[in-house]
Amino acid sequence: MPVVELEFRDQIAIATVDNPPVNALGRSVRAGLLDAVAAAQANGALRALIIRSRGRAFIAGADIRELDSGLAAPHTPELVARIEALDRPVIAAIEGSALGGGLEVALACHYRIAAQSAAVGFPEVRLGLIPGASGTQRLPRLVGVAAALDIMLEGRPVDARKALAIGMLDRIVESGDLLDAAIGYAKELLERGQPLRRLRDVAAPAVEPGLFDEYRRRWRAKARGLEAPERILRSVEQGLSLPFDDAVARERELFLECLESAQSRAMRYAFLAEREAVKPPGLRRDAAARLTERVAIIGAGTMGTGIALACLGAGLPVALNDLSGERLDRGRVAIDEALRMDAAKGRITQTAVAEISARLETSTDLKVAARADLVIEAVFEDMALKRELFERLDEVCAPGARLASNTSTLDIDRIAAATRRPADVLGLHFFSPAQVMRLIEVVRGRSTSDETLLSALAFAKRLGKLGITVGNGFGFVGNRMYYAYGRESQLLLLEGAAPETIDRALRDWGMTMGPHAVGDLAGLDVGYRSRRQRADATDDPRHYRIANMLAEMGRYGQKTGRGMYLYAPGSRVPLPDPELRALIVREARVLGIGQRRIDDVEIVERCIYALILEGARVLEEGLASRTGDIDAIWVNGYGFPRHRGGPMRHADDVGLGKVLETVQDFAARFGPKYWEPPRLLVDLARRGQTFADFRCDWR
Repeated sequence: MPVVELEFRDQIAIATVDNPPVNALGRSVRAGLLDAVAAAQANGALRALIIRSRGRAFIAGADIRELDSGLAAPHTPELVARIEALDRPVIAAIEGSALGGGLEVALACHYRIAAQSAAVGFPEVRLGLIPGASGTQRLPRLVGVAAALDIMLEGRPVDARKALAIGMLDRIVESGDLLDAAIGYAKELLERGQPLRRLRDVAAPAVEPGLFDEYRRRWRAKARGLEAPERILRSVEQGLSLPFDDAVARERELFLECLESAQSRAMRYAFLAEREAVKPPGLRRDAAARLTERVAIIGAGTMGTGIALACLGAGLPVALNDLSGERLDRGRVAIDEALRMDAAKGRITQTAVAEISARLETSTDLKVAARADLVIEAVFEDMALKRELFERLDEVCAPGARLASNTSTLDIDRIAAATRRPADVLGLHFFSPAQVMRLIEVVRGRSTSDETLLSALAFAKRLGKLGITVGNGFGFVGNRMYYAYGRESQLLLLEGAAPETIDRALRDWGMTMGPHAVGDLAGLDVGYRSRRQRADATDDPRHYRIANMLAEMGRYGQKTGRGMYLYAPGSRVPLPDPELRALIVREARVLGIGQRRIDDVEIVERCIYALILEGARVLEEGLASRTGDIDAIWVNGYGFPRHRGGPMRHADDVGLGKVLETVQDFAARFGPKYWEPPRLLVDLARRGQTFADFRCDWR
């Protein structure tokens, strides 16, 4: 079957793109559309051409793998120019998503009609790219410079109603068949004698003085080192003074600069790693997911209510349980308040608030879990408490119900051993706030069945989250590595670097937050309790020395107004604390640690290379099946800069030989206790290979 089919109805040609799963604009689609345009041009009896798609997307952008392997002719700029040049009306009939190159195809059409459920946008900036087939020139001519910049710089899709309101679409179809509506629209345009509307012929819009300067100020602070936003601004700005063809040629040059950049390569890698991460290897081919129709959540604290909100937002009935009626009431109030805020911001309607709230049941009786397909435990990080709860759930829950722990560190096998159904037990490590954060570590225990694992991954997908399978070990993958990262940030305190210096250096490097601000946000008591649960706790008196002392002093961070930083009442802005500085100096003296000035390079290398070493150990031990899984976890769960791809990708970009050399230098300077290089790193570096070359025969 051709990927572009051409049919004729009433002197109207209909070109249908059929390239599952998302109709990516690969070479075969570009060639097929060019052939369709040529056929329409050659047929003098045809009066109009409609471009549409089959499936769940119009054209959802480029084929990302093709960007890495090399762009082959015909190229998208040629396609959009040929579409626009056709001497009869061309109408884009958009169902699903028209993104990136797909939107550029739609903008080349003379008119655009869409289903009300459609979405359009330019997500290129999220791949370190700019629209490269006249998008930066056509969109400003259609909707104005400010609206176009917002769409391209944010990279988020625009729903059909907003797109209609700002002029990206000419008409939306509320109900009925989109193709029939598009044919009717084409006939209407022909009957009215509507002229062809070519955006290349629209005059470049005027802009207010200082507009680009304002956008640059805003995006320098927001993008923090990203190159693509500046190139988008430059391309649009140049287009206001250059002839259209010259502006398009300059846009293409900027696009190709982005395409070859290290940032875009890393961001495209991260995109593909996320797509691969949801497919764990080693599962039986006949294994199938079981449907989740009702969820019970045990524990009405912050995590429990956040998980409840995520489930409710996905349309699931939720039973929220807690022994404490007071905690249940607080949880219900928190959920209702979150729904009201969403309604106030226009994310949901008031009718939806009532419907969602009606699907929430609260109870202090654990038997409320008896009707659930999936039970998620979200109580304190205490092994004895969790084992006792799972023993009771084993008695209460229906056969076949999946039992999941939201533990962030504890042994899933020990928890499962408290039940008579270990095949149905696994970890679902949500990240806080659970209703917002995209990542879930899906923790497979020794006995977890393939069906249970697949059911959990399907559940994560229904929630709109990224479920990544990891093995069972203290801290799993993300927190296991975070302990090494945090350890170095704590040692750096004792050696003379202030918390605000460490945090700033890592933020400047690209991390969303510094480790000390993160600790205060999460609560220093949380990490303290987790470290006390470790059976293999180190006897090193330096290990998390300051964080442990602050937790024992009741200085938990933002929730107590004091932690690694001070916080004014009602404020989340971290302020340096002179008392903490005195405490650090005193403890360094007690431990015999000489303090010194530490530069940003050492701060970043010690924290990031500690991550890399622990990631190598995670791969050696089989807790992750692929380097891309580790990178996807860190980009989506820990604020690692997407434009660096993830810690393992960053190591590959630096070169494993150079990483090993630096690690060996650290071992000589600071001792081998934490800097003994893993065998995997040594072997790969000596062979001139990368972490990406590593293949784990998992499970």
